[in-house]
Amino acid sequence: MTQNTHNKYDVAIIGSGIGGSTLGAILARNGLKVVIFEAGVHPKFAVGESMILETSETMRAIAEFFEVPEVAYFSSENYFSYIGTSHGVKRHFSFLHHIPGQEHDLGKTLQAVIPREPHGHEMHLHRQDSDYYLTSAAVAYGATVLQSTPVRDINVNPDGVEVITAEGRRFEAEYVVDAGGFRSILADKYELRDFNLRTHARSIFTHMINVPCYNDVGASRQTYGLPFRLSEGTLHHIFEGGWLWVIPFNNHPQSTNPLCSVGLQLDPRLYPQRDDLSPEEEFFDFIQRFPSVCAQFKEAKAVRNWVRTGRLQYSSKRIVGDRFCLMGHAAGFIDPLYSKGLYNTMMSATVLSHLLLEAHQTGDYSAEHFRPLEETTLNFVRTNDRLVANSYKSFANYKLWSVYSVLWLLGAYTELVRLNSIRAQAKDRTEYFSLTRGLKLAGGGFAEFDRLADQIDTLIESVNPAKEAEVDQTVAEIKALFGAIDWVPIPFREVLAGKNHLPANKLKLRLFKPESGFMGSGTYRAHFFGNHSITALVRVFLREKLRYSGPVAAIEKKIQRHAGSDFGEAGEQQQIIKGNLGAIPPQSAPTRRDRECQSACGQSRSNAGP
Repeated sequence: MTQNTHNKYDVAIIGSGIGGSTLGAILARNGLKVVIFEAGVHPKFAVGESMILETSETMRAIAEFFEVPEVAYFSSENYFSYIGTSHGVKRHFSFLHHIPGQEHDLGKTLQAVIPREPHGHEMHLHRQDSDYYLTSAAVAYGATVLQSTPVRDINVNPDGVEVITAEGRRFEAEYVVDAGGFRSILADKYELRDFNLRTHARSIFTHMINVPCYNDVGASRQTYGLPFRLSEGTLHHIFEGGWLWVIPFNNHPQSTNPLCSVGLQLDPRLYPQRDDLSPEEEFFDFIQRFPSVCAQFKEAKAVRNWVRTGRLQYSSKRIVGDRFCLMGHAAGFIDPLYSKGLYNTMMSATVLSHLLLEAHQTGDYSAEHFRPLEETTLNFVRTNDRLVANSYKSFANYKLWSVYSVLWLLGAYTELVRLNSIRAQAKDRTEYFSLTRGLKLAGGGFAEFDRLADQIDTLIESVNPAKEAEVDQTVAEIKALFGAIDWVPIPFREVLAGKNHLPANKLKLRLFKPESGFMGSGTYRAHFFGNHSITALVRVFLREKLRYSGPVAAIEKKIQRHAGSDFGEAGEQQQIIKGNLGAIPPQSAPTRRDRECQSACGQSRSNAGP
């Protein structure tokens, strides 16, 4: 390797999407010298637009434990004044089940309402703006971002790595992170790809205008009996062998973005690609099967080129080696269903940041040191693969989907409860890292959930959806499994009994009962809440509500403007960017939420950065 100190860095990152830019911002904020290579130019298109509670909670943890508040701005609708109004709001996941040739049956509907408290509703990210913003944050904290700079090769050596650009420029680093997505340079170089997965799906997608709320072309919200209009969240049209997403960015009064993200996911074993049709033609030809879906797109027009893919699913045989790793979608991807991809990416960024900051102190860049990243990432991919594959199978018969959807709900809920509990309990990023080691994407690392999920998945994998007697028996067995455990929340039991939505107001007095409330009892309570009392958790809830409220965000914004603050104190450290990122948005005044907004145990957090 050469000794050109001008081009020598602690960490080189390939790709400045939401994962690479977040990682770069974290590392630069904590004192590492970082270079990010981007083949394209910001702002640039990306999919992965629908946020979930687990992703948002992980973003808040990143903001707190690594002191990068900008990441948390995408965790709530309350931060539009910080990040702009091109993003949509997300108040629910909604699912409408369709049968070819028939109008939608209102009885085949589920709206999974997202709680507003304590942090505000979720968002639909307009990714060209979110990724641009976070890349700007990385620059402001001191990272060098090289746009229009494709990487030709990466040489991994015992004493460091060398990154060679398409123009022949050479850069040295102690460690390289490949966050370049499916076309990962390192995955290709080391033949790491693994396609032995359960899920089979291809995609056709674009951004469109003139996509109305489904309630304006179908039945009204009141007729459905739902808390929210279907345009106020992520809409899934589901059917045998696939589904279609509708993610509007223009679904709230503050929106300045007329676009709607639309994508069709199809099992290629049932629906092979139509090479005789363009992607747009295939999309519109396919939705003709479903009259109610077709009505929603009668006037819709694409505003960007359509993208059509082959099978999307892939993983990796390994994702870490001495001095390198794959991160996010470079390591694996399953499907947009349930929007788990961004959660995987943000958890990977959290784990990897902690390990890299440790390695910077110890000099240990071995594969073994980074093994926790591999374990977490591959656990997330495997869990998501089984969940999505069995969801696709259940779409073939609504009776199966009506019970399997509760496993998805329960897995997401328990994961969120565990994430919230971990952030409340952890004193610093080292403890946070330790407590997240058992997470697997769903279930919060609770062994009883894992056993339940395996039992239900096994039943779904064994049933023939076309045989009604088998389906009825399987549905009865799954309901019995849910009925045998005492920690399934009442709203989920109501869905099992036929209710078509979760409640909009989730704060009920019954939740605060000592034994039968939301904290549960026995092993469930011990795993998720430890020794915390209801009083202590209510105190944390109220403090979180205040800290992340719209009024507090507005006050902080005014303080910033008055002070003329930028992203922290990194303005003088900004590096030259190849390409124009434009104006850099301001940072919030505090780099950490107030010290009194801490754990139920009343412990103060220490700065565990290097």
